[in-house]
Amino acid sequence: MKRTDTTDIRMRIVIDRPVPGVLHSLQSKDGKPLDPQRSRDGEPLAFDFAVRTGPGPKFYGDQVRSEGPIRRFVYVRVGQAAGDPGSPWSRRMKVDIHDIDPVLLDHAAGGGIIVTTVCGAGKDGSPACATVLALRRELVER
Repeated sequence: MKRTDTTDIRMRIVIDRPVPGVLHSLQSKDGKPLDPQRSRDGEPLAFDFAVRTGPGPKFYGDQVRSEGPIRRFVYVRVGQAAGDPGSPWSRRMKVDIHDIDPVLLDHAAGGGIIVTTVCGAGKDGSPACATVLALRRELVER
């Protein structure tokens, strides 16, 4: 499906191996925690959201943030930043979306969810922060 206008795309970020007990959330349009979740035993966390894409591709939506003319990403808030005042951490992860393969975007425009999986823990065992690389990205059925 060739995208010429804006198209709604469903997305999901999966936090694989999050630090148990640490609150995670998406960042809302107004910069606050959205859909906070906590992994009890390190099980994955999943956050669903929608974006609009246009030719280029360009990305728009409440969770889409920008840096420069091309980079687009979604923030995952961690610990205090996700709404847990008792957490020893206050962090954000940047999950890039500008680098999604246009072929995958075209397939998602026909239905399905683009799932990006990232690791929730840093090398030192604390919650991941800053730019996190996708472990995998795939299209799943709705």
